[in-house]
Amino acid sequence: MKTILQTENLTKTYKIGKMEVPALRGVSLAIDEGEFVAIMGPSGCGKSTLLHLLGGLLSPTDGKIIIDDEDLSKVTDAQRTDIRRRKIGFVFQRFNLFPTLSAEGNLKLAEKIHSGNGNKSSESRHAVLKLLKLENKMHHKPLELSGGEQQRVALARAIVNNPAIILADEPTGNLDTENSRIVLDMFAELNKKFNQTIIMITHNPEAAAGCNRIIRMRDGVVIKDEG
Repeated sequence: MKTILQTENLTKTYKIGKMEVPALRGVSLAIDEGEFVAIMGPSGCGKSTLLHLLGGLLSPTDGKIIIDDEDLSKVTDAQRTDIRRRKIGFVFQRFNLFPTLSAEGNLKLAEKIHSGNGNKSSESRHAVLKLLKLENKMHHKPLELSGGEQQRVALARAIVNNPAIILADEPTGNLDTENSRIVLDMFAELNKKFNQTIIMITHNPEAAAGCNRIIRMRDGVVIKDEG
């Protein structure tokens, strides 16, 4: 089994005025290709900081992050952005869709950001939307969709470029119970059918129960790894 992501003694300290506030205190972990991992812990435990570091949205204070054999800790900001663009798909709690674009338009924009153009065949976008049961919504704009449908569009956008890893930050946090179940079922299907590696922050024990590994954090460290 290939290790798709690895951290070594990862630390992150924020400076607030003259104060230094540690968010991560030496996190070392390895995640294999095809794992579906939940990261859980109380507010302020460092899990969001960890996710942002894994996605190249933040730079660590110290330590290593290796994604699909590329070391984020040894690259420039521009190179880190390129790795993030090629290797990572993001799903956020607040969807972050472009409101003036249709569902298909949001996917096309993701393709353009990924490859420098959005002129790929529309068949791939249609296939992804069909997979997520959105084939009848491809021309709808976000405000014409329910919250659950918007999150599924966000998930479609994350996978349209076949990323090595999907990072999901509280993807059901703004959804009701039924839509949460639908979105989580979609994650599980992507993981099982396509061996998609998924790392998900969640406060929801029911969401975490669908994962094959749970990493629990407190005070900037991993206190338990249930896999």
